[in-house]
Amino acid sequence: MPRIHLVNPSDVSFGVAVITPRWLYVLAAATGHAWGDPILVDETLAPLDASTIAPGDVVGIGIHSGNARRGYELGQRVRARGAWVVFGGIHATLFPQEPHEHGAAHAVVRGDGDIVWQTVVDDCLKGQPRGQYEGGRIGGDAFLPARWDLLPEGRYMWASVQTVRGCPKHCSFCSVWRTDGQEPRQRTVDIVVREIVELRRRGFRFIALADDNFYPVAFSDLAMARRRSDHTRLRQLESLRNERFELMDALAQLPEDMVFFTQITMEAAEDAAFLDAMHRARIRGALIGVEAVTPEGLMDVYKGFNVSGEQLVERLRLFADHGVNVLGSFIFGLPSDRAETFEATVSLAKRSKLAFAQFVLLTPFPGTIDFEAWAANLNEQQTVDGIPLSKYWLIPPSKRPKLLMPHPTMDGEEIRVRAQAVWDEFYSWRNVWERSRLVSSLKARIAFVLISKLYRQMYANTGIATDSARVNRSALIARIMAAQCRRLFIARPMPGLTVPALRVRERVA
Repeated sequence: MPRIHLVNPSDVSFGVAVITPRWLYVLAAATGHAWGDPILVDETLAPLDASTIAPGDVVGIGIHSGNARRGYELGQRVRARGAWVVFGGIHATLFPQEPHEHGAAHAVVRGDGDIVWQTVVDDCLKGQPRGQYEGGRIGGDAFLPARWDLLPEGRYMWASVQTVRGCPKHCSFCSVWRTDGQEPRQRTVDIVVREIVELRRRGFRFIALADDNFYPVAFSDLAMARRRSDHTRLRQLESLRNERFELMDALAQLPEDMVFFTQITMEAAEDAAFLDAMHRARIRGALIGVEAVTPEGLMDVYKGFNVSGEQLVERLRLFADHGVNVLGSFIFGLPSDRAETFEATVSLAKRSKLAFAQFVLLTPFPGTIDFEAWAANLNEQQTVDGIPLSKYWLIPPSKRPKLLMPHPTMDGEEIRVRAQAVWDEFYSWRNVWERSRLVSSLKARIAFVLISKLYRQMYANTGIATDSARVNRSALIARIMAAQCRRLFIARPMPGLTVPALRVRERVA
């Protein structure tokens, strides 16, 4: 009987991963049971063993721009073994012809796969796949809970649950608002909580709320809706906001050892009630796209709703003061950046009570405003090994330029070296130990140090901000550290845990 395989491509394998790749387990649920349990391969753990693929099998490969090249290599390999090859994910949604050209695809799925995937598999097994399927943007009530029973034992530190798709913002470097939409598609509270309870039953107490933006309704959105003569939109936004509070009330009823992490915009700092609810719900961490520390930098990325300078320090500290530790994300290589920007950034990051930070190089990701502007100005003769620079994800990583977007005052190597120096400074032993004061016990502080160092190994020393000579060495070190760090996150399973009764409450925005 043919088997269904789902593959998450990666050029680097660590043996243990921080967060579960949620799409694998959602598509596993979407597969159904007619063809048996799908075989899931996450290459961040270990590379695909092509010998497991048999003629007539269906192989689904999910790609973003960062792993598209590896995904295409796998597609060619498994098609040569006689398998049906299907591509999906954000990159395939943006470039549906590319997987056919480079990945030997039989079919490509654009948009959400929750509903359409079963049809794709059925068509393949009948020998009649269509070249392209439209998954569209399904409503929040149609999001599938993941097949967590298929998780490999002892491989992940955190599990992931999605509560909302889409983001109302329009940042120039982000494609989410174009691919997933600006209208938040929110799951119902009871379904989210049931999935989280299942994960705690299995021993996961750290859960990433894998949302595009956990704060989908800002005060500015409500104020704008109030100015309309028709208050239909206002009622919609107030309903979304109330459901956020209902979700956090439900999370607060779960076992006290549970910890949540999410992604949120800076505007939440204005909302003390929301931050208090996050604290009660034990949402102890949030990734915030700070991006730039100057007004000019924020204008570069269409993020005028953020603040800069000392006002930014105060905003970030508000999260910490409410018990929400921040992973701040900064971008280097913006047109307004100068040599002094790097020191100003790391100085602000240290003064803002950030628990963690990441410092990435400006990259024109497909589907973004930045990409369109950059690609439009490229000379067609700009190629590497015959591959146009506008298709940089197809260029071998060792030959790919570190900085794609030209800078008016600095060359790419200078920006790369300065960015790496910022990583090194922020994650020095001295600074990490100082930040470990965020937690109380000695055991917790040691855990904080280990996680900080692991984060740096995985995301700085194997990322675009470093040189290729360090990648393999860092991957080996991260593999050793990750196996030990996982023990800090996993708890004893609670198979008898019940779903708490949900309390619906009225709340005025």
